[in-house]
Amino acid sequence: MINQNSFSDKIVLVTGAAAGIGEATARAFAAQGAKVVLADIDKNGELVAQDICAQDNLAVFHTCDVSDTKSVKALFAFIQDSFGHLDIAFNNAGIDIESGKLAEGSEDVFDKIMDVNVKGVWLCMQQEIRSMLKTGGGCIVNTASVAGLGAAPKMSIYAASKHAVVGLTKSAAIEYAKKGIRVNAICPAVIDTNMYRRALAGDEKKAHAIGTMHPVGRVGTVEEVVGAVLYLCSDSAGFTTGTTLPVDGGSTAI
Repeated sequence: MINQNSFSDKIVLVTGAAAGIGEATARAFAAQGAKVVLADIDKNGELVAQDICAQDNLAVFHTCDVSDTKSVKALFAFIQDSFGHLDIAFNNAGIDIESGKLAEGSEDVFDKIMDVNVKGVWLCMQQEIRSMLKTGGGCIVNTASVAGLGAAPKMSIYAASKHAVVGLTKSAAIEYAKKGIRVNAICPAVIDTNMYRRALAGDEKKAHAIGTMHPVGRVGTVEEVVGAVLYLCSDSAGFTTGTTLPVDGGSTAI
């Protein structure tokens, strides 16, 4: 059970924190007492951090391109200088810019997706693990996808990137299990975010079709994903590492 202030005084990093799942998760951690570092290339993250602080919680924003080594190192230097250590990391930054079958894909799109979704997670995990090893442990959660647990027609590159995130998660979990570092991944299906709504562009028929793709008959909510992340980062999940938790309305059970 996750109680109010479960993360009191914990130092938490959330990447891709300017909107959607990342923003909601950063707000949730802060509401439970954490000191949250929001990282994103989108400067809206600064406004989110300011709003969190206005609620009498602590949050700071740092611009970071997770696919760039120097930018990631600068982020972690900032965390070290500001807080001295890191307890929890939610590697949520990712992109989906693909539409078409595998043979129609471009090398440019492949590189962009892999740079953010795979290299970005790898770069951040390296820094997170090095920091956590110094303090005796910590918790990392990566955003994968149901596409990382199976097939995703017309999204083969994205699927490959999320399969890679699952591989990074499981491998790191075993490598550092005895060092007190837990590493898990969430695997959302379609979630009702602003990006999802923009993609629908008011098309109710399309929205209905996407909803019925999930056995529960609807898309997921941001709050349902946030709940999964906070659980995996809580003491209640202390015996859980190397897992991939679907938040998918039953999609992977079919």
